[in-house]
Amino acid sequence: MNILITGAGGPTPRSIARALRTYGGYKKPYRLIATDADPHAIGLYLPDLFDRSYLVPEAVHPDYWPVLNAIIADEQIDCAIISPELEVLEWAHKSKEGPAPCKAILPDYQLARRLVDKSFLAQALAPYGLAPKSFTINAVDAGPLKDSDLPYPFWVRATTGSSGMGSLMVHSADELKNWVRMNPGIEKFLASEYLPGRNLACKLLYHRGELIRSAVGQRVEYIMAKVAPSGITGNTSFGRLINDPGVFQVARRAMDILMEKTQSEKHGFFTVDLKEDPQGVPKVTEVNIRAVAFVGCFAAAGANFAEDMIRLLDGDSAFDYNFRLYEFEPGTIFLRDVDEQPVLLREDQMMKLFHREK
Repeated sequence: MNILITGAGGPTPRSIARALRTYGGYKKPYRLIATDADPHAIGLYLPDLFDRSYLVPEAVHPDYWPVLNAIIADEQIDCAIISPELEVLEWAHKSKEGPAPCKAILPDYQLARRLVDKSFLAQALAPYGLAPKSFTINAVDAGPLKDSDLPYPFWVRATTGSSGMGSLMVHSADELKNWVRMNPGIEKFLASEYLPGRNLACKLLYHRGELIRSAVGQRVEYIMAKVAPSGITGNTSFGRLINDPGVFQVARRAMDILMEKTQSEKHGFFTVDLKEDPQGVPKVTEVNIRAVAFVGCFAAAGANFAEDMIRLLDGDSAFDYNFRLYEFEPGTIFLRDVDEQPVLLREDQMMKLFHREK
């Protein structure tokens, strides 16, 4: 199969490619075609991972579709996995107007464009108790806050963007104003109550109105966390693959509400981010309209969402369309870092590696 993977410079598309290369078994060997708009994107220069690479215009450029259409025709692309948020939006919009140039599992455009704005998510889910208490802050008037606003400390971050853009726990109005000044490129922030519990992610794969697959993971530590004031860079270095049906139920209910509010079909691949409140109740903080970078770690543990999507797109008659919540061996963890392949092992085995008999 000839498979297009866009945004190959990012860790998520490369993780998807490795999930197919290393852990996939359907119609292998896959032929993976990479694209990226950045000439310095490392994914364009990995011949062991991608069979062919193309530099393309940015998704908003008028030449984007002519170039993509030519690549899809020349490489005889069977299906595509679209990852960068802007490209997901562009492909979803294209699919709204007519058929996409090749098969791809894409969210409904009305849902995708709303989920990019995290303030919409907070407003839509807060009445159901599924999101933290939040309000928006315009950068031009981030002065003293009203008594009715959240008590300090609270969490702020940009209403759009990924990798924890503009995120920080602020403890005073002065700290908030200083943080806004330090981020002049951010026009609007979302302020939310601080949630001290576990940082969770639930993946959900929908296909033609049905929920097909899901799995839950926990983010514990982040790559290069020391360079970010918040300690969050959006790229997990240490995490757990967990069996938690309760987290799944919260994520599923949230997606049902969001799809109903936007009158969207249940279709696409989503990563629901959640954080637990002081009582251990998970609240939804973000919904990504794509996979996130440790999707390959799920694949290594048997939850290969990338291949699930390929099999769905190819109409595999042997695929089990019944819903499955992936389960993992208890204690399964993953370790990731820049320029290194992820490592999976059981957490109780981790310290045994360093034990020495006296």
